[in-house]
Amino acid sequence: MGEQLDVRADLAYGSLGRLVRAAAARYGPREAVVEGRTRVSYAELGARVERAAAACIAAGVAPGDRVALWAPNTLDWIVSALGAVTSGAILVPVNTRFKGAEAAGVLRRTHAKILFVTGTFLGTSYVASLRRAAEQGDGRGPLPGLPHLERVVVLADDAPADFTTWRAFLAGGAAVPPATVRARADALGPDDPSDIIFTSGTTGHPKGAVITHGQTLRAYAVWSALAGLEEGDRYLVVNPFFHTFGYKAGIVACLLRGATLVPQPVFSVETALANIAAEAISVLPGPPTLHQQLLDHPDRAAHDLSALRLVVTGAAVVPLELVERLRGELKVATVLTAYGLSESTGVVTMCRRGDPSEVIAATSGRAIPDTEVRVVDPAGRPQPPGAPGEVLVRGYHVMSGYFEDPAATARAITPDGWLRTGDVGVLDRAGNLRITDRIKDMYIVGGFNAYPAEIEQLLARHPDITEVAVIGVPDRRLGEVGKAYAVRRPGSRVTADDLIAWSRREMANYKVPREVEFVAGLPRNASGKVVKGQLRRGSPRAERDGAR
Repeated sequence: MGEQLDVRADLAYGSLGRLVRAAAARYGPREAVVEGRTRVSYAELGARVERAAAACIAAGVAPGDRVALWAPNTLDWIVSALGAVTSGAILVPVNTRFKGAEAAGVLRRTHAKILFVTGTFLGTSYVASLRRAAEQGDGRGPLPGLPHLERVVVLADDAPADFTTWRAFLAGGAAVPPATVRARADALGPDDPSDIIFTSGTTGHPKGAVITHGQTLRAYAVWSALAGLEEGDRYLVVNPFFHTFGYKAGIVACLLRGATLVPQPVFSVETALANIAAEAISVLPGPPTLHQQLLDHPDRAAHDLSALRLVVTGAAVVPLELVERLRGELKVATVLTAYGLSESTGVVTMCRRGDPSEVIAATSGRAIPDTEVRVVDPAGRPQPPGAPGEVLVRGYHVMSGYFEDPAATARAITPDGWLRTGDVGVLDRAGNLRITDRIKDMYIVGGFNAYPAEIEQLLARHPDITEVAVIGVPDRRLGEVGKAYAVRRPGSRVTADDLIAWSRREMANYKVPREVEFVAGLPRNASGKVVKGQLRRGSPRAERDGAR
């Protein structure tokens, strides 16, 4: 299939900074990024990244320092992120759905030295939100509650007096010679960490998966080859950059292949349709809900979608009808499904071009090259084809560990290198993996992983709630959404609407339960653990006074 899987991008480039430089030289005049009327060539992108890296060096960033980025999909995200990793920093992408307290928690955990942050996004001032969350503390920097944070750079023309504008930050790097920037990038190797991607576990405590330059380069050279991404492709990236899929299967893959990247900051099916038509988009990865909405939109026929040729999806059950409609109605030549997680650099298995629709819809494909996938029983014994068990993964792309959390790392990775995914799956005789359940009770809301334990901890902070349990329930539009079973404090008259409104102020929108049922008590087993199987079967009897 011309997959070029013999190419080792980790050996060819060594670091992401060197990849940027090589892409600028190889694809120079070709469009790299299109953002509205702004069109940036690969040569110009390379120059902008070098300026951003110089500014990071001038600001005192040393190799291994953490630099965080809290912003939507924009050209500035791309430049600031690549500038940071070129300077030797470890990038910490922050979820744009987070509220100030959630973002501050990530910054505090990673001891981030610099934060790049958007100004106002979706009507919310991220700067004000963060300031409210981190105004108390002993630190002497811009945010006392974050003592390690030395500088906050606002990706806008205006910034509060104690913060820095993007323009001013870039100007600070003018005295740093290009040779210094290149030497910093050249000093990095494949084994140096490039980013920390945060993912929550069942304990509710966020954990940061540490991924290296080499893991990223090698994995997404393979991903690009298997998907069939080509030079000259035009790639609409709706998946958020703070997620591995948006950052690495998007930005990094385009740099590796010479594709043009069109970032979309907010998902709107109308905007996506307009972008596909106006920019002759040929590549559109994303969760199944994105493609379903695209197919079902009443104005779809008014847009020219004929350039679309490649769709990669996953993260949820993919209906066979969706695959067939993409191929039949939109004439998409290649539709693939895949499976991965942050701890495996975002990729484990992929379907291959030429696979039948039934395999693409029913499975997440086979292990990518140089990767082992095993399904085991609770005792760790391999299961035969067709038998369910926990999915284990071993390969070059498995994280080095969770940032400063050796105990969690030891629980996640066995002594002989197998990553315990916490997912239940089945392998068929051809090696195709089908995910059937989630050991960790995680559910997926429109492509975003939602972890009940984390949401339960947040809901438990409500003054009128004494106990709460959250499960995922089916939703036609988003795939799954959260449902909370809550126990009121005696005398409280808090309603479901009250709790949902409170939740919207305290947590990212995808975490907010769409339904609340008040119960007299939660079902528990002999050891005191909530029996969520009973909740899923709907056995608790709801109170009659405004249960929903």
